[in-house]
Amino acid sequence: MNPARRLTWLLTSSAASHLGDGIGKVALPLLATTLTRDPVLIAGLSATQFLPWLLFAAVAGALVDRIDRRRAMIAANTARAVAVGTLAVLVATGGMTIWLVYLTALVIGTAETIADSAANALVPAVVGDGSLDAANSKLQACEIVGQTFLGGPLGGLAFALFAAFPFILNSAGFAIAAAVLLGLAGTYRGQAAVHRPTRLRTELADGLRWLRGNALLKRLVVIAGLLSLVSELAQAQLVLYALDDLHLSDATFGLFAFVGGIGGLLGAGVAPRLVRAADRRVVVAGGILCCGAGFGGMGLVRSPVAGAALFGLFAAAVVAVNVVLATARHTLVPGELLGRVLGVWRTVVWGAIPLGALLGGVLTEALGAAAHTFAVSGLAMLVIAGFASVALRRSSLDDESDSAGALRHQDPGL
Repeated sequence: MNPARRLTWLLTSSAASHLGDGIGKVALPLLATTLTRDPVLIAGLSATQFLPWLLFAAVAGALVDRIDRRRAMIAANTARAVAVGTLAVLVATGGMTIWLVYLTALVIGTAETIADSAANALVPAVVGDGSLDAANSKLQACEIVGQTFLGGPLGGLAFALFAAFPFILNSAGFAIAAAVLLGLAGTYRGQAAVHRPTRLRTELADGLRWLRGNALLKRLVVIAGLLSLVSELAQAQLVLYALDDLHLSDATFGLFAFVGGIGGLLGAGVAPRLVRAADRRVVVAGGILCCGAGFGGMGLVRSPVAGAALFGLFAAAVVAVNVVLATARHTLVPGELLGRVLGVWRTVVWGAIPLGALLGGVLTEALGAAAHTFAVSGLAMLVIAGFASVALRRSSLDDESDSAGALRHQDPGL
């Protein structure tokens, strides 16, 4: 199967998965607000969804270096379909509590550590000699279109019709994502699965040791971790910002996320052009600067139109940054270590999300409004943009990526 067809199968599966994910990410907090308006408990839901990344990301990365990555994605998406389907039954029968919402979020997040790690590690094998920037941009576009452009509005409208409906659609999206991957022919095993097995702890140590020895990637993971932490301060409070500060309805909350999807799609579209026109480090620092401007502005306005436009600016900027970071990981990390290094990366970056979510809930409770938390988050991101400019000033992501790309073509395990 040629690379274009392989990428099509992966993109189709990702689109279905992200559509289901987008429906759930709007419907879950809306469901939680019917059970409590406590900002700490609302933030706790976001923290619970991402807690598995802190606990299991490194192990998940090592596992996807040991097993067939396509099969890992199929199994994880199937597990997510079952978990969300069970939630739909509980909502329909009136047996829902906030703690059952938390439990479902924890199960979904745990399965996601496998699915997402496997999908990211699969990209270089699927693309082959193709452009990683283009492939990562397309994957980002699938995520944005599915999660915010379509999934967000659909989740809000479906929840307004009846509470169990979005979770039925969410479960169906994960099931379709698993089924589509059956059409992706071939074996996609990492070199750790091909060579004689070693202890999992040893493999994890190898990934951590490699990351600690690469100065550029260490700086990037610190920057990404800080951005993740401070952006989640506000993102975990988005539903309260929309409902309480902007006075939107449940249905229009999904439409608010729709505007963010437009911005994110724009960011995915222009990211490859930006990295061709400018140094990648400029894209990273400039993108974080725009993220801060977006969230900071949201904290100052009370107009739904202005708030949505600023949210779109944040989405466009963060996607452009993510494209650069994803390509840096794929080109800098040797293929046989990709899953493990990605696991360590996700432990730091995604593991910061639960902490940021809980801090955001406490901050909103202390300041009295989610809008104030957005203002604090935006200011913190402006500081991170300055830090990124200083930390990367003597590094060239373009030169490092070009030289490291040769490693990818020498790796038969991918």
